[in-house]
Amino acid sequence: MDTAVKQTPAPAGRQSSAAYRNLAVATIGFALTFWAWNLIAPMSGDYKERLGLSSFQQSFLVAVPVIVGSLGRIPVGALTDKYGAKLMFPVVSALTIVPVLLLIPAKNSYGAMLAVGFLLGLGGTTFAIGIPLVNSWFPPADRGLALGVFGMGMGGVALSGYFTPRIADHGDNLPFLVVAAALAVYAILAAVLVSDRPDRQIPTDTLAHRLGEAGRLRVTWELSALYAIGFGGIVAFGVYLPTYLKTWYDMSPTEAGTKAAGFALVTVVFRPIGGWLSDRIHPALVTSVALLVAALMAIVQAFDPDLMPVGTIALLVMAAGLGTSSGSIFALVSQVTPQPKVGSVTGIVGAMGGLGGFVPPLVMGAIFTAKDSYSIGFMLLSDLALAGSVYAYGRMRNIERDG
Repeated sequence: MDTAVKQTPAPAGRQSSAAYRNLAVATIGFALTFWAWNLIAPMSGDYKERLGLSSFQQSFLVAVPVIVGSLGRIPVGALTDKYGAKLMFPVVSALTIVPVLLLIPAKNSYGAMLAVGFLLGLGGTTFAIGIPLVNSWFPPADRGLALGVFGMGMGGVALSGYFTPRIADHGDNLPFLVVAAALAVYAILAAVLVSDRPDRQIPTDTLAHRLGEAGRLRVTWELSALYAIGFGGIVAFGVYLPTYLKTWYDMSPTEAGTKAAGFALVTVVFRPIGGWLSDRIHPALVTSVALLVAALMAIVQAFDPDLMPVGTIALLVMAAGLGTSSGSIFALVSQVTPQPKVGSVTGIVGAMGGLGGFVPPLVMGAIFTAKDSYSIGFMLLSDLALAGSVYAYGRMRNIERDG
């Protein structure tokens, strides 16, 4: 399918108080469950020492919930199309409490931690619940900004990285108890406050059939590729930037972590900006320019500039480009996807974005081991971003606007 599927224009008055209420509740839930999803990573250094893990075992432990959470968005998105966010948000939030609490008895066994990490991946699936919910409540003219605001919930990962180890200083089990309590409160509030649109189209076919239909849409895989570059770049730098700064610029762990948090903050802030721009300019053009900026900054960083000021500016501008593209790509998703299939398509695109973040760190690490340089890795990133920019401009801008 090469062209957009037209949706029925949004009815007048769609931006009611219910629309903003659902946006706010969904964003909070997204942030909380993403905090839970990322509970292992900030404590992985402690687990490595306690359990005598190798670097690979430590990396695998951190990767398990992220990979499961990314892939889990596919069925969760399709289930949201069928049952609605009013059911899915409180259910998934409540179920996430189980692995969060299981981290307490599991933390002295590597095998148990892997098993619990697998279950913890459930927290990473709420992205595929919130996108179709927000998409349904806002008309096309304002949908990009609304989806971008919802996307700021990915900052839950940064919140976890900052607060989890600090809370753990007051008690090893305290982070898990705090997050579990927050999820319990949220699940109750979501059950009361989240509401699906009364005129929501409910698919009648099977889950497998709906996923197959979404998989047969050409735009599903085109957007997946673009999101794997944009959001995958964000995930990759979130994982690898502290290591890069410590290794190449001889920073202390604390300083590297602080600068990496700044990179993450810029991506969070620019995601709604990408959505806002997409409400005014075709999102394919926004995506193209944003990825071009990221590509140019990757080239600058490939020449190993001094961190101050050139390197810092290059990394922050790159973060702005990647954050902007993440917002604009999902504005494009909302335009080219039939409303009953938004959850299914979102699940696939979101999964590819999450998985796209775990190849670059492996490549960067392997290249540095072989060549004692990160330059080739940054040039590969620039090539991918440039390819995405060209494709977004040459192909995706020809898809007509929704409504």
